[in-house]
Formats: sequence, structure tokens, C-alpha cells
Amino acid sequence: MLATAVAATAAGTLLLGRPGTAAADPIEQCTATTGAIVAVDFSPWGGGVARGCDAHPTTGMNLLHNAGFTTTGTVHDGPGFVCRIGTDTFSTGAQYPTPATEPCTTTPQATAYWSYWIAAPGATGWTYSAYGAMTQLPKPGEVEAWVYGATDLGGAGGGPKFTPDEVRAKNSASPSASASPSTGPSNSPSGSPSSVPTQSPAQSPSQSPSSSPTPSGSPTPPAPAANPAAAAAWLTAQLVDGDHMESWAFPGPDYPRTALTALSLAGSGTQDAALRKVAAFLAAHADAFVYPKGPAALPDARAAAMLALVAEATGNDPRAFGGHDLIAALTDHVCDSAGQGGQCTAAGDFQGANNPWNQALGVMALARAGVVPAPPVLDRFARLQCSDGGFSGAMINPGDYCESDPLITAMTVIALQHVGGKQELVSRGADWLVRQQQADGSFLPYAGGTPETFSTGAAAQGLRAAGRTAEADRAVGWLATRQNSDGGLGPDEWTTDSEAPATEQAILAFTRTDPATVLRQTNTPQPSRTPDLKKASAFLTDPSRLLDGHYYDGFPGFADFGLTIDTAFALAATGTDDAALRRITDFLDRQGKDAGGRSVNDWTAIGTEWAGGGSIGKEALLAEIVGRDPRSFGGQDLIAALDKLICDHTDTANGCAAPGNYLWAQSVFSQSLGVIAQVRAGDAGKAAPAIAYLRSLQRPDGSWPSLIPASADPDVDSTAMAAMAVALLPGADNAQAVDRAVAWLAGQQKADGGFPGTAGNSINSAGLAIQGLSLRPGAYAQQIARATEFLAGQQNPDGGFVVAADSAERASDVRASSQALGGVTGLSFGTLAHEVDGSTPPDPSGSPSPSPSSSISPSPSPSPSPSPSASDSSPGGTNTGSGSGSGSGSGSGGSGSGRLAFTGTDVLELVVPALLLTVSGGAVLVSARRRTKADGGAR
Repeated sequence: MLATAVAATAAGTLLLGRPGTAAADPIEQCTATTGAIVAVDFSPWGGGVARGCDAHPTTGMNLLHNAGFTTTGTVHDGPGFVCRIGTDTFSTGAQYPTPATEPCTTTPQATAYWSYWIAAPGATGWTYSAYGAMTQLPKPGEVEAWVYGATDLGGAGGGPKFTPDEVRAKNSASPSASASPSTGPSNSPSGSPSSVPTQSPAQSPSQSPSSSPTPSGSPTPPAPAANPAAAAAWLTAQLVDGDHMESWAFPGPDYPRTALTALSLAGSGTQDAALRKVAAFLAAHADAFVYPKGPAALPDARAAAMLALVAEATGNDPRAFGGHDLIAALTDHVCDSAGQGGQCTAAGDFQGANNPWNQALGVMALARAGVVPAPPVLDRFARLQCSDGGFSGAMINPGDYCESDPLITAMTVIALQHVGGKQELVSRGADWLVRQQQADGSFLPYAGGTPETFSTGAAAQGLRAAGRTAEADRAVGWLATRQNSDGGLGPDEWTTDSEAPATEQAILAFTRTDPATVLRQTNTPQPSRTPDLKKASAFLTDPSRLLDGHYYDGFPGFADFGLTIDTAFALAATGTDDAALRRITDFLDRQGKDAGGRSVNDWTAIGTEWAGGGSIGKEALLAEIVGRDPRSFGGQDLIAALDKLICDHTDTANGCAAPGNYLWAQSVFSQSLGVIAQVRAGDAGKAAPAIAYLRSLQRPDGSWPSLIPASADPDVDSTAMAAMAVALLPGADNAQAVDRAVAWLAGQQKADGGFPGTAGNSINSAGLAIQGLSLRPGAYAQQIARATEFLAGQQNPDGGFVVAADSAERASDVRASSQALGGVTGLSFGTLAHEVDGSTPPDPSGSPSPSPSSSISPSPSPSPSPSPSASDSSPGGTNTGSGSGSGSGSGSGGSGSGRLAFTGTDVLELVVPALLLTVSGGAVLVSARRRTKADGGAR
């Protein structure tokens, strides 16, 4: 192919196959890291591939001209659409195709035109340019190509027959002092392609190649800490008249920029006075923003979505903001087909949305208002997802070229994660974002670009929403390095001066929020002290407790799968030990067995008449939280199992308290777990009876009881858990139910910040109460801070927590510690997401067999010492702690006093199973467990 003789001139265009000269930058001035190379294929006319250099490119068109090529545009499109190309090195400078073949009066057909291709530094394949040559910005080390022939407008097929490596520059920009400089032209210039033929890469018809992460260079100093307060202060200083943003491009207010600024200020929590002014300005100008063409025209979808989000983030009503029902402006204007006056590209678009970002903002606004978007609105995103998992930057239709965009992918992931039911789309989108992240944590705005603040800020938000916290933290770390001394952030390495768009996205990333979750925080009380999460994690994952890194013993040889999953929830919430979380997850997913040969399926009794909705729901929830498929976890379809467990009639003798109760779900906690699992899996329709039954159990004072059938006494743990389930549901009535539940929880707080539970002033109940109160963080920040301080005061030096503050027994308890660790984060089980990458190697034996000595010590260590901080590199995937087990004799890491560290569970569920195991085995155990007052597996 390109193994023909390569002739080079001392300076100018290289013609592969036909030597010649052209006025261009010397080819040696383009290197692997400086300048850009362009290659033009004249083979349709008997020529070769001409190659030229622009040492200082500004646009793709300038690169083409400065490299020695001439071009002609079309009469219809102007010079920006390249219709003919020529070079002095071929056919005495004649441009091709000739006028006899192509008159260049109108836009050429896709069957024969010059297609434009880009390869970023290090890229092995070509990407069809989504931009014209006038707007494409070549980067140092980039190589571009022009190929004539049949290529779909979008790049499906018809790409270069040569690889980027065959034409890119490879010489070093800075030769060493010992190198011998060239004294004249070389017959084999360093920038010329290899003479060895290589196979041309296949061109994907449906996706663009991903940009390659930049290899890390020399070690860099530790990244500075992000300062969202300084960023918010800088952003506030840019406000005109203290209440709005303006643009240099047009006179008057820039309403979209003002709305995005409001969301960022809400996230910062430090500029409340400015935020109030901005929100008031937007409300006062809602007419002009939402109806720019007059009140009789269609509402602007972007404006309605943005203003609704501002209203929701600032505690206002999006149905009555600035005199407009912004929710109705979205729901009443959904396209049913393409066209409609140019407002719709396909069914499911918000009318006039114009791009996927606005579509995603609309979905976020509806979800925050408790409205489930119409199915066509959500289905539209499936058609916007490229085959590589990212989402298109344009409102495409099937068959259109799809090029993934990091901003759009991040915003879509946030929207779909928040609305629920589209986990596969979310996971694939998050996976794509992870693959695009550069070695330094940054993101490129497009293939071949350079790291950009705006895209990285948005990607950090999307990654965190999808539970990819490690990658999100890396992105935030990179953003912190871009923060200027004035507090703002610049857009990229070429323009470092602070700008509003980059700073807005960075603030949301810094504060770990996004447009779907940001909420105005006004002088938010902060706890004076907080628990040590690392030490608590180390306590829970210590090998003396977490046997083989896989499970806890409830009794010798008998795994407590429920408690094990509780700890997995806590590790997911805090991100303190992903290795341990992965080992637990893999153990359960692979149906690992305890010392008695029982797997998680024996615990849930799935597939038997004793299957429990609470335990299956709990297992399914773990799969959802860590990013695995609950329909294929532990060898079972857990969601289908839950569908079958919803009772259609009352049969208390056989586990059905009422229609809608899950079989053998004998506590509100268990019922809530089943509901959360089904709703998160997009199975809310089939879960409707279970949801209705859970709602029916709420008492007039807003609380929920502990047991099913309903007991007389309200319960903190159950109320918090039920509120988390109901918070996932749309509609004002569900939102009001959550409001009443959270208000009741706040009223139960004790003077010391704790909450009442079965064990007394319960650590377990305080953790769950924080999660419940955090459903309304703005209203109950003071209570959350007090409860956090309370938990910090109950943490022992070994990292664990006691069962109850008013108990004489002060030994650390595993169950209490797991709930305290996860609960103090305030993350709801309904939205908690923390995907763990990869998996642990398979256990060679297939089932761990801990020795008797690995069981929990029956007596506390006489002199416990503080546990070391958690470390992801601990042997066996777990963190090591100090001292013995829980220091108690409950057999579950609990206190020796025998007091329960949890509520809603009868003590017989801990004692009876151990006795039955010694008599009749697992089948009797399951029967007995299901017939006790509450579902032990689910708590």
C-alpha cells in the first residue's frame, strides 16, 4: 500500500509515491508533540498520499493551507466546505475532482466528496470529524486526513486506507545534546511513515473511536484541595447588578448562564444572599426566558427545565415559579413525531429541546418534582446512546452517525440515574466515561482535544451519580489543580483565565452534587465532630470478624448473610474499602458457602415456599448498589422472584399478612427493602401492590410500625427505611408522606442527639435516622448535625460502635457499627450507588472453610488498641484492625449483654436457628425463621 518509495524535500509537502515540493512549513517542524500533520489521498486520480506540516496550526483549514494545499469551496456553502483540493506536488497543482467531474456549485453527494478525518496523538484509528475544517482546532501532535470517495455524512465507512501511524510525525521535539543534527535533506525523514504496509483499520459505522488516555509523565506534586467557597465568591463577583449574568455576544441578560450560576451557588452553600437575588431575578424575568417569542408561542424547553431546577434547588415550587407551571410546560409539550414546525427531531423530544443536554435537564426537573417522564421521553435516550455506551451530542435518529460526547453522557447518566428504571443505559454510559478519563483525571471535550474544565466538571458529576466515586474523585483532583488564585477556573490549558461556565461545573463537582440533587444550604449547621470512617471500616473488615473476607458468623459455622450485606452497604456508602466490598459481593454473587455449606440462596430460601421478600430484596439491593444485575445475581433473577412473592390475598398462617405484603416479610423494614429493590430495577409497575401496602401502614402521625401485621408502637428504624422507599416514588402524595415521616423522626431525637430503639438510646437507630432526615437535609440540618456528633461520641478506640449510649456494655458491636458507618453518610438506600470494578479471583476451594479459631472471641481483649486506618491494599482484600473480635459473646459481633443492636427483629430469630441447625438442618431452619415475629434475614 504505502510501501512505495517515499521521496522527501528539504522543506514542504511529502508526496508518498510522487515526489515534489510545495510552500509549507518544513516537515521537520512537526513532531510527535508539536505542530500537526495533514495527509491528502490523491489515489483516485493516480496520485499518492501527500503529507504536509503546519508548525502552528489554528484551524483545520489553516493546517491544510499552511501545509501546502489549495482548496475550493462550493458556491452554495462557501469556502468552508472543501470541494476540491490540490498541491504543487501532484499534477502541477491541479485541484481534484476536476470541474468536469464536480462543478462545486451545490453540496456534493455522499457518494463522492472529500471526507475529513482526525487522529489524536497516540490514536491508532481515524475519527470522522464532526466539525468543519473552519472550526476544527488541531492540537499538538495531531494528524488529519482528507479522503475522496463515498462516505456517509457521519463517517460510516469510506475512511483512509492508511493508518495514522503511517503519516504522523515521530521525531522528537527536543533532541538530546548528544544527538547529531541533520545537515541536509534526508531520503528517510524522521517524520515519514513506515515503509512497511499495515492493514487499514476497520471503520465503525455506529460509533466514534474513544480518545486514548494520556500516559502519565513524571510524578506530580500532591493536588491542592478544591475550594468551592472561593469559586462561588468569584462567580458571585461576575454577577451584573448582583443578580444576573450577561454575555459579550449579545446585549441584556444571559438567562441560561444566570440559571446555571444559581444552581452552582446553591451547591456552594456560601453565597445565600447572592443566590436569593439571582433566584428572584429569574422569577421576575420568567416570561422573557420561558416565552421568548411571546406568551402565545410554545415555551422554551431549555428555559422551563432550567428554571424548574432552580426553583427546586432553592426550595421554591416549580409549578408556580415566576407565575408559570414549569412542570406542565415540559409535560404538555412532548413531541409525538418528528417535525412539528421544526421543534421535534423524534417522538419523545421535549418540543424545542434541540439537544440532549436540554432533554436531560427536563427529565431531571420532572424527577425532582415527583413526576415520572412519559415513556417516549425516556425511550428517546436509548436512541441517543452510541454503540460504545456514550451518548450523542446531537438529537440523532436510528441510522445517524453517533459520536459520544462527555458532557451529554454525564448529564444523561445523572438524569436516568435519578429517574430510575434505566440502569443498563446508566451503566453503559458510566463505563464509557470511565474509559475516556485521562491518566491525570481529566476529560477531553472531543477526540483529539485537550483536557477541558467544563467537560471534566460535568463528567465528575455523572460519575458520582453512577457510583463511580474513585473516578469522580480523580476528576475533582484534576479540577482542583485548575483553580486560579482568584477562586475561578479557566476552560483549558490554552485559556487559563477564570470563566463562568467552567467555574459553575467545577463548583457542583467540588460539592459532590449535580443539577438533579443540588439543594440550597443556608448557614447549614455542621457537626463539631464526626466518626472516623476509616477506623470503623477497619473494625468491620478485620479478619477476626469478617471470615476469609467474605461473611460474618451469626453462630459458629452459620453465616449471618443479612449482617454481611449490612456491612457491604456501609462500605459502599463510604467508599473506605472497595477491596473488601468486592470480596463480599463476589462471595455472594458466586454462591460462596459458609462453613456449614450454606450459600446466600439458602438464607433467602429463594425458589421455595419459605422464600422471604425482605431477604431477597436486600440481596437485590446490594446488586443494584454495586452496579450488578439483580436479575442475574447469585445465580438467580431476584426481581422476578420478588414479583412472585407479592401476596394477592391474606393468609397469615403462610406468610401473607395482607394483599401486597411480600411473602414472609414480617417487618416494615423487609417490606421496604423489597419495594426499593423493585423500584430501582424499573419494576415499579409490578411492585404497585407492595407499594400500596407499604403506604397503608403509615400511621397518622407520619411514622411506621416495626412489625407486620402492624404493631401499635411506632419505630424509628422502620419509619426511616419506609421513607427511603416512598421517596423513590413520584407524586405529591408520596412527597407529603415522606415529609410527615421525616418530621416525625425529627421529633424523636433525644437531647444528646440520639434516637430511641429496642436497645435503648440506639446507635443503629441514630444511623438510620440520619438517612431518613437527609431526605430533607435543608429542613433538618441541625438534627443531622446533632445525630452525627452523637455517633462520634459512641465510637470506641478500635473503630467500632457500642450498641446503645445508655448501656453499661461498652464493647464494639458489628451490627451497630455497620449501621453507624453507612448511616452517618446520610445516603439513602434508594439512591446509594457505588460500583466496584472487576472482581476478586475465584476461591480455589469454592467454599471457604474458616477454622474454629477464626470465630469471634467470646471475651473482649483486655487492652484494645486503636485500629489502623483502612487500606485498600490490605492482604486478602480486607483491612486489618487491632485486638480481638467484637469483645462480646453474642455470636454476631454483638454485645455480651444480649441486648439487640437493631429493632424490628425478635430475639428468637438469633437463638432458634442455631438450635434447629443442630437438630434438623437448613430446611427446618428456614421454616422456623419465617414463622417468627419478624424477618430476621431482612434486618
